[in-house]
Amino acid sequence: MLRKFLAVSIIILTFSCNKEKTTGFVINGTINASANGKKVTLIKADMKNQELLDSTTVTNGKLVLDGLVETPDIYVLSIEGVNGKMPIVVENTEMTISFDTDTLLNSQITGSKENDVLKEFLELSKPLQKKNMSLAGEFRAAQSEGDTVKMKELRETFNTLLEETNEKNIALIEKHNDKVTSAAFLDNLLTTKAIETKKAQEIYNSYTDDVKNSRLGKSINEKIEVAIVTAEGSIAPNFSAKNPEGKTIALNDIKGKATIIDFWAAWCGPCRKENPNVVKVYNKYHDKGLEIISVSLDGTPRQKDAKAAWIEAIEKDNLTWHHVSNLQYFNDPIAKQYNIQAIPATFILDAEGKIVAKNLRGQELEDKIAEMLN
Repeated sequence: MLRKFLAVSIIILTFSCNKEKTTGFVINGTINASANGKKVTLIKADMKNQELLDSTTVTNGKLVLDGLVETPDIYVLSIEGVNGKMPIVVENTEMTISFDTDTLLNSQITGSKENDVLKEFLELSKPLQKKNMSLAGEFRAAQSEGDTVKMKELRETFNTLLEETNEKNIALIEKHNDKVTSAAFLDNLLTTKAIETKKAQEIYNSYTDDVKNSRLGKSINEKIEVAIVTAEGSIAPNFSAKNPEGKTIALNDIKGKATIIDFWAAWCGPCRKENPNVVKVYNKYHDKGLEIISVSLDGTPRQKDAKAAWIEAIEKDNLTWHHVSNLQYFNDPIAKQYNIQAIPATFILDAEGKIVAKNLRGQELEDKIAEMLN
């Protein structure tokens, strides 16, 4: 529950209005002199591309960051020794920041309409964040006491609050269809599957060309296209990759009367925990026409030998079906093709290759396969 909220509450965003005679961005900051000599950094918030945009040092309680951005985007500003990190939309204009030395999140930005909109979104999330802290304490207490009824009740309460907040976010997104900040929140809702694809497409179509052409606008369009292609009722896109022995395996070459596409990784605890159930289903229904192709997202920088870890996990968990991987973590082209944001993730295909169900686990997975093959 906490992880789910954090994914929502940390939502932060992007874009701009250009002032005349401004060829780039300038951020003028004032801060308590106690920060003198401390380093200030501005880093892109895109998890796939966290390059440093600019850095400086606080001098006499002041700092200046400047440069040029191709399009407005979300960045994270941090100051050495100051608590927290500050989301900021950087656009080619002049902005002023009055920094709060207790926590950067309380700093005040002026001179940017995009950041004004960002503030609206962040203010909207505060009640949920406050309530979540209260629910989290109650949840931990119930968990320590083994009170599953209370835990379920708290989850339902949180999910209701989350749905209400998401509805308000969607209304705000629709209101600011000319701001990349709006696109950032829509992108997050798509990533967390908190909005229906049809609704997201409707909002995207209402965006101005500047928003559509931003990094986040393009990201939204890609996710919508993938969501449509991999929706239930669609034919699963074909893919191919090498198995542990180096042989290329294609989905279309191994499909059965029922097929499971299983995205997993050796490092993924929930995946490994679910594997015994998948093994049971496979052993029970393989002779009746069930095939499985597992796509490993091993290849995280933390793995010293991703291929060895992948092969070891296959052998240890007795996964005797088809396996492929590009060993590129979530940058795996198949994961991108299927818009995989978290694992385990599964797609269930019928004999024609049509997606009939997604993300089933445990008894639900077995029941679906039984329905298809018995």
